[in-house]
Amino acid sequence: MTTHAPHATHTVTLPGSLDEAVAALAAMPAAVPVAGGTDLMAAVNSGLLRPAALVGLGRISEIRGWQYQDGHALLGAGLTHARMGRPDFAALIPALAAAARAAGPPQIRNAGTLGGNIASAAPTGDALPVLAALEASLVIAGPAGHREIPVGRLLAGIELLHPGELIGYVRVPLLHAPQTFLKATGRTGPGRATASVAVVLDPARRMVRCAVGAVAPMPLRPYDAEHWVASLIDWDGERTLAPEALTAFGDYVAAACIPDPVPTPEGGEPGTLPPAVLHLRRTVATLARRALGRALA
Repeated sequence: MTTHAPHATHTVTLPGSLDEAVAALAAMPAAVPVAGGTDLMAAVNSGLLRPAALVGLGRISEIRGWQYQDGHALLGAGLTHARMGRPDFAALIPALAAAARAAGPPQIRNAGTLGGNIASAAPTGDALPVLAALEASLVIAGPAGHREIPVGRLLAGIELLHPGELIGYVRVPLLHAPQTFLKATGRTGPGRATASVAVVLDPARRMVRCAVGAVAPMPLRPYDAEHWVASLIDWDGERTLAPEALTAFGDYVAAACIPDPVPTPEGGEPGTLPPAVLHLRRTVATLARRALGRALA
């Protein structure tokens, strides 16, 4: 492994199993796990990170695939975006496949992994709003064994990885129902999201789940908007909504995620949002409206 950074680490461990990786991290508390390295190595090369050692996860075959388990898909954290974008995976979890295909140019999709997207927790991570909308959970491997936490708790900082722990798997419920992912970028073609929206239908529970990414440090769930629009859907019929309802849902989501400024403590009038923020709110509204419309269609 080479980098352009001066004084870069020369200690690289390449375990062959998840247990070996946990043991390596426990033995070297300052070591950093790395899979695709699309975020980590960029930080190293720019001088923002100086890991004392690296534990490479690329040889751990058990986390590079998926399996079925009690109505869920157990996804290995080493799954690449390119692998998740293939048709067989898209038939399983369509929104996650769409997010993987939108993750960037081919070199990024071929290297970047699901676990890395979660561990780096970048606000623009395309998989994150999908996992939030799916209410996925993480299987964490560590010296004390495995434990499971909701993905939202890790992204919010409520739960943290302990020393020697790493993300082994992602458990996703298989809903067998329509789900969509849409994103807006600042330029034509693949790029970092300025806003993204995932919408998941859950007919068994008569629920709509929505998550908005890139507009905050973590994906946002507009619960009131979800409950409101779910009450309008004829779950036993054609599951269609009038265009006005779709537009209202988009506006509801956008206002929940990018609210108006609060009034000043002195009782003055609330301020107005800057033009750039208003444009971002309109973008979120459009994405949410289109995502729900496509899911219902």
